[in-house]
Amino acid sequence: MHGIDPVVLVLMVGVVMFTLGFAGCVGALRENICLLNFFCSAIVLIFFLELAVAVLAFLFQDWVRDRFREFFESNIRSYRDDIDLQNLIDSLQKANQCCGAYGPEDWDLNVYFNCSGASYSREKCGVPFSCCVPDPAQKVVNTQCGYDVRTQLKSKWDESIFTKGCIQALEGWLPRNIYIVAGVFIAISLLQIFGIFLARTLISDIEAVKAGHHF
Repeated sequence: MHGIDPVVLVLMVGVVMFTLGFAGCVGALRENICLLNFFCSAIVLIFFLELAVAVLAFLFQDWVRDRFREFFESNIRSYRDDIDLQNLIDSLQKANQCCGAYGPEDWDLNVYFNCSGASYSREKCGVPFSCCVPDPAQKVVNTQCGYDVRTQLKSKWDESIFTKGCIQALEGWLPRNIYIVAGVFIAISLLQIFGIFLARTLISDIEAVKAGHHF
């Protein structure tokens, strides 16, 4: 199974944040130019990586779409193997009212939801409960609402489950929230630039003191 565990991503981000925080804090407290230079260089590198990713994602939208489809389908295969991954996919599908990468048929990739005759799973020809259209009258989540739903005619699917794929849903979400996304990106960029400025200023002050000049 080639699904990715969300905990691994959280741990990786945590390690990077801890390393940068440690270098910046200890470097400032101990006036250590080496640590401050590392902190500043790392923030500059992250800033340009973010900028490069944003530009490349805009220029190569089809490539990004294909990679996201492969990523999503890979994680569909591992849906029942990791509870964190399962919760992540369920949250994504419920929040965007979507099902699968391009539609409910993508759940055939999962051994439990596969419609083939070789499958003896109770979830055969079904979809996860996060694909189901919520019933306002139900106060308790029906986790079995997706059972056998794909044995019905496709024309009836939209009565009980979301038929739009999550890739289309995300593509529609971005234009509607472009100002929010741009605002977040600008805010993060300004914080990074401010951190770089403070680090460089402190380095200059420390070097001036060591050189015997007062500031």
